[in-house]
Amino acid sequence: MDHAVAQRRTLPTLMTGVVLSGAAMAGAYATAAVLADDITGSDTWAGLAAACLTIGSALASVPLSRYMGRHGRRPGLRAAWSIAAVGGGAAFLAAILDLYPLLVVGILCIGVGNSGNLAARFAAADLAPEDQRARSIGLLVWATTIGSVLGPTVALGWAGSAAEAVGLPELSGPYLLSLGLFGTAAVFIERRLRPDPLVLAGGLTPDGGPSAWQTIGPTFRRIFRSPSARLAVVAMIIGHAVMVSVMTMTPLHMKDGEHELRIIGFVISLHIVGMYAFSPAVGWLVDVIGPRPVIVIGGLQLFVGAELASHTDPEDSLGVYSGLFLIGLGWSFGLIAGSSLLTGAFPVADRVTIQGAADLAMTGAGAAAGVAAGFIVSATSYHDFSHNAGLTGAALSLVVLATSASRTLTARSAP
Repeated sequence: MDHAVAQRRTLPTLMTGVVLSGAAMAGAYATAAVLADDITGSDTWAGLAAACLTIGSALASVPLSRYMGRHGRRPGLRAAWSIAAVGGGAAFLAAILDLYPLLVVGILCIGVGNSGNLAARFAAADLAPEDQRARSIGLLVWATTIGSVLGPTVALGWAGSAAEAVGLPELSGPYLLSLGLFGTAAVFIERRLRPDPLVLAGGLTPDGGPSAWQTIGPTFRRIFRSPSARLAVVAMIIGHAVMVSVMTMTPLHMKDGEHELRIIGFVISLHIVGMYAFSPAVGWLVDVIGPRPVIVIGGLQLFVGAELASHTDPEDSLGVYSGLFLIGLGWSFGLIAGSSLLTGAFPVADRVTIQGAADLAMTGAGAAAGVAAGFIVSATSYHDFSHNAGLTGAALSLVVLATSASRTLTARSAP
């Protein structure tokens, strides 16, 4: 089949899948810290439970990429979203039984589904022409907007109310919803993602050879040797770490101010609007002006957003609304620019392994930041933590600007 024809079928299919899985993931994530806090009464354990989504995503990224590299995008996405559906069921039981360890297991499995969501953006680029690669990634990321924006609001609103109406705990509803949505996404992608974009692009690797984890060292060395790939991964790491850590702690910060659950859900939904809604425009901007200027803009947005959030008292909400929106937008700039830069740095036969390693680094950094956030906020304050997270985004922009200036001066001085 012609690549252009197949791409026109692939993109809508992937977009539908991530609408469903994005809603499932976002609703589960928005509920995790609040449910864990209800069970344990500890900000630290609540932060750890929420961070388990990112931990699960990190742990799954390399095996999932290796599995896709050998079997295709369709089997990989189906497996990731099926495991996440099981995780939704486990978290649902945890909410009913007040079992924190079962909640941790469930959120870890839901994190595997998030790894599938991340891999889907690379599937959108498998068949895309080089000059439209970032736009294809941006369009796929944008599709997550619908589900991810509605997810927290529906999960903490309608789903919780429906659960209470039938005698279940309010916070069990979001996870029953997550189970159903992830299961539907897995079935849909199995039936509709044909032909498989990675198979058609010629990107499959033969079976055999070292295990997924044995390839990590050599893969990271390849990334480190490429300046473009190195910058791409650093941008993705910083954006994800700032986004995950601040978003993890914000619901607890607002809960301290006695905000209603639906208000917390609205804040997370607006944050997710920033993450996804402008992705096509971000992809277009990357294709037009290049990824490096877009990464600089993204770092500045992370800085301003984190500063606004850090200076908002628990009883207030305006600074949190605007701050988390900007953090989401900065994440989008870094993710799309970094993903496009990374994909273009390697030939198609090597991309899946490289992409999996990059997602491991990104989600691993997010997981570490999410876990550390609970300890840091407990020891200091939400204000100090968010302020320092913002400085990390500013540092990214300054480093890219300095590197670009150095490259320009070197080029001008060359004979």
